[in-house]
Amino acid sequence: MLRFACAPTADLTLDELRVALMNFVVSIQREERFVIRIEDIDQQRNIEGKDAELVALLELFGVIGEEVLYQSKNFKFHSAMAIDLLHRKKAFNCFCSEKELDAKEAAAKEQKRLYSYDGTCERLPAEEIIDNPKPFTVRIKKPDSDIVFKDKIQGKLSFTPDEVDSFIILNVDKTPTRTFATAVDDMLSDISVVIESEEKVEEAPRHIHVRKSLGYDKEIEYAHLPPLLDAGVEIKMLLEEGFLPEAIANYLLTVGSEMQGDVFRLEEAKERFDLEKIEKNAVKFDKEKLRLLNRAHLKLLDDKELSRYVGFADAEVGRLAKLFIDEIGTTKELKKRIQLIFDKKEFSSQLQKSAETLKELVAEAPYFDEYEVFREYLIQKSTLPKEEIEEVLYIYLNAKENGPQIEHLYKCLKNYIKEVVV
Repeated sequence: MLRFACAPTADLTLDELRVALMNFVVSIQREERFVIRIEDIDQQRNIEGKDAELVALLELFGVIGEEVLYQSKNFKFHSAMAIDLLHRKKAFNCFCSEKELDAKEAAAKEQKRLYSYDGTCERLPAEEIIDNPKPFTVRIKKPDSDIVFKDKIQGKLSFTPDEVDSFIILNVDKTPTRTFATAVDDMLSDISVVIESEEKVEEAPRHIHVRKSLGYDKEIEYAHLPPLLDAGVEIKMLLEEGFLPEAIANYLLTVGSEMQGDVFRLEEAKERFDLEKIEKNAVKFDKEKLRLLNRAHLKLLDDKELSRYVGFADAEVGRLAKLFIDEIGTTKELKKRIQLIFDKKEFSSQLQKSAETLKELVAEAPYFDEYEVFREYLIQKSTLPKEEIEEVLYIYLNAKENGPQIEHLYKCLKNYIKEVVV
């Protein structure tokens, strides 16, 4: 099983969406279950309704979990396993105050050395633990040796006992820390692969240490993605700008890899995506490259479906929109471009009279399937020069002086000709 974990404390970031997509695709490739885990143990920071919003946004991008699991539902298991570690003397009660710990950390920083817990409470005699009225946390004892594992992207990674540290597993209020809860939940869910961002790489040895301390022998594979720089842009903003979910997903699955630039839908990712082709180096979010992919995905849309993005439900308008995709990158821009064609046109003083003449003729004209026949009708009825008729017609059908061929425009607009010649 694979999982994507997110906290209902903030909006989904582009980097988190990238992690979610890769976990989802790899689950399909491995024919394993995929679940969404809501890390809601920090009750004070949770935002009401944010969990449903996160799940809905993931579904918009095709990331659908077989289950949505809430971390808080496993509190009893977190507590039971912490107690088990205490009983087997693999964890201990820590009575150090935040002020004491902050002072020790500041001293380590001043001495330019790695800070790790100094084991003060680990060595307390039993009577001092039982009779101690001070509030306490529960810490797991640091490992006896280095934690070593092979990361599918980063390669072999090694962490010393001090780097892993005797970290807190239960807070003063006896709620689990996210590190401990995640390690336990991965055991309970029988997770096989964890794909995370590189900023969480230091959590992996801690998770491994918790599982080993609890006697869990299954080896979970890890893959830590290099940072996606300059990715502070909000997903909602990209959608509002007119980037398709399919294009954003395509971009995030291929950025920073040999696959970059490949165009494929999410359902094709099973065959096209390769986790091990992701490079180790950080990569910058490039909006222009996303625009290129967006154009490609706009072209892949069914004509009628594309027309809905520009305010219609007509395959002909969808085909019209596709005439402009190479110069426009988003649905928002495309909608504005199509709207220009249906808006009132402005003509130069030299063409104004001819434009009025043609507008009157078009209002009374019968339907013509072919552009050439329509043009000949106007030539005969107006006595205007052919070149001038074509120049005026082009502005009516295109709203600009340059663009697609007039024959292609007419083919898409012949059913709307009286609406655009305004």
